[in-house]
Order: sequence, then structure tokens, then C-alpha cells
Amino acid sequence: MQSTEVSIILPTYNESQNISEILEHIQKSVPENLRAETIVVDDNSPDNTAKIAEDYFHSIAEKTHHTINVIKRKARDGLSSAILSGIEHASGHTIVVMDSDFSHPPHVIPKLIDTIKQTKCDIAIASRYVKGGSIQGWPFKRKLMSKIATGIAKKGLGIELYDPMSGFFAFKKNIIDGLKFDAIGYKMLLELLVKTKGVKIQEVPYTFTDRKDGSSKLGAGTILDYCKSVWKLYRYGKTVTKSEKRISVRFFSKAARFFTVGALGLGVNYLASLLFSSSLDMWYLHATILGIAFSITSNFALNKYWTFEDRDFAPKRTIIQYGKFAGFSSIGALVQLGTVYYLVDEFSLSYPVALVLAVGTAAFSNFVLNKKWTFKEKVWS
Repeated sequence: MQSTEVSIILPTYNESQNISEILEHIQKSVPENLRAETIVVDDNSPDNTAKIAEDYFHSIAEKTHHTINVIKRKARDGLSSAILSGIEHASGHTIVVMDSDFSHPPHVIPKLIDTIKQTKCDIAIASRYVKGGSIQGWPFKRKLMSKIATGIAKKGLGIELYDPMSGFFAFKKNIIDGLKFDAIGYKMLLELLVKTKGVKIQEVPYTFTDRKDGSSKLGAGTILDYCKSVWKLYRYGKTVTKSEKRISVRFFSKAARFFTVGALGLGVNYLASLLFSSSLDMWYLHATILGIAFSITSNFALNKYWTFEDRDFAPKRTIIQYGKFAGFSSIGALVQLGTVYYLVDEFSLSYPVALVLAVGTAAFSNFVLNKKWTFKEKVWS
């Protein structure tokens, strides 16, 4: 009996509206001469997703060599955990991971597999942001959140790819031999990239289309899990990387961390400002001031502990540092307030768009000032 070449992992939760059709499209997209299996990993969906998948396979089993296996889990334990469960049951030499809601078009599967074969790479990523890739159907807020998350991954974890946040990718199964995965969060690719340093990677452009049916699983819990995952992966990378002595690398490493914190602060600023302006019906300038205060506090704590690795939280020292940090940040805040007011009142730009532009404009001036004066480091060190 010939071994399976490709295993396609398909995590599901309440995908009864999509599952039969996505399985059919996968079956049609995979070349007939390729020995493949699709593994549906269902997290106890109350809408009978697993049974529909099983029924579909029984209806086509005699007509195809493409096998469909359904793994029924007893609880909803998260996307990354579901992917790992699928990998454990996979018999293929190459693993393909994708969503079941048609945001990841099945016709891209052969391109990922061919890329691994032709370029001899270890991981092929379906990329939304590489040249030729795109996103359709996302509102501005969702695109902004994706860009922020991608920036955090690239800068904070040192990943030099266009789309490290992709949920659609293929890899050689042998590259994960001996690795332990934590399965925190919803982006398994991030953990794979951090823990398989040195492997060869290719990005394949594709068009991401917002889900066809059903509802998105993205929520506050998902965002929190992502932050936990990035922090854990950062600490993992730090323990396996030798201490870097070159000044230029140390400088840019701290700058990357500072701007990663800034990206998180942008998210805090943006969401807090929108919350106060919409939920409490507050004037947009007052809402912006509160958003700034929230982001300054969170940015200070993260920069002190992570960016500049200052673990001395003696009250007097910390209060003085916070005062300096807030002072330098206030310079940027004044720029932000002025820019928001000017763009909204003079150019009639929508508040959310003006807010993003203003925060971005104000963010770049703080690193050197805080490095030198708040945390008492040489600028070039």
C-alpha cells in the first residue's frame, strides 16, 4: 500500500453551512495522482458539523481515492490545539493547514504543494501581503487589526516575512520532529516559524476572501490568546538565542521591541478612544485624551520591563521614570491631538481614519528620548 503524500488539516467549529462544499472543493482541487487525505478536526460543534462531514465522505467514498477522516474532540480547545491534533493523526509527508470557511481557496493547495516540491523549501505560506496577494471583504478596522498583529509578529519575534500571520500554509512534517508546541492562540504558523529557525520558506500570493457563510470566531479572547502566544514565543526565542554583543544589533533589537510596544499601544489607544466616543457618547477629543492616557500607561510598563529590561520597580524610581515617559509621550500626544483635530475639522476625514494617521505620526519620536533620558541608556547602545 502506498503511503499518503499530503494531509490537509481542516479545523472546524459550527461550519455546517460550509463543510460539505469545502470538502468537495478540496477533493476537486487536489490532483488525482496525488495520494491525499483531509482530516476534519471538529471541536464538538452543536450544529452537527462532524456528522455532515462523515456523511459527505460516505457518499463519495466509492468514487474517490481521497480519504476524509473526522476527529471529534470533546471540547472547544482552540484552533492551534485542533491543528496539532490533526497533525498527530496525519499520515502525509506534507501537511497543509487551512480554514473551512472559504477564506482560504482550495485551488491554492496545489500551488503550495508544488512550491515545496519545486523550490525544495520546508514551509510554503499562502500570503496576503506578498506581491500579488490581496484581501477582499474586510472592513477597515479588521485590516488595521491584522496589520498591527502582523507588525507585532515581525518586529517582536524577528520574523522577516510578509505574512507570518497567515492561517493557510504547508510544511514538511519532518521539520517538527522533536519539537514541543504550546498551542496558545489562533496562529499556529507563528509558533512553527519561531521553533524551526533556519528552515527554507517561500511565500505564495493568494487572495483572501472574507468568510462565505457562518460567523467569524475573532473576539476579545482570541486577541488575548494572541498576545499570550507572542509573549511566550518571544521568551522562547530569547532562551535559545546566544547573547548578542554587536551594538547595532542591540540597538535595533530594542528599537524593534519599543515599536512593537508602540503597536500594541496603538491598539489600546484606538480601541479605548472608540469605546469612550461611541459607548459613552463622549466628544471625540475627550475620548482621544483618555485613549492616550491608557496607552501611555500600558506602554510604560511594557517598555520598562521588556524593551529596556529594567526590573527595578522601586516606587520612587518608577514614579520618576513614569513622569519622564509620560512627559516625552505628551509631546507626541500634542501632535496627535492637533493632527486629529485638523484632519477631522479641516478635511472632514472620518474620526477612525484620522485617529490612525495621528497616532502613527506621533509614534516615531519617543524611542531615542526615552532611551536616553527615561531609562538612562546611551542612544547608540
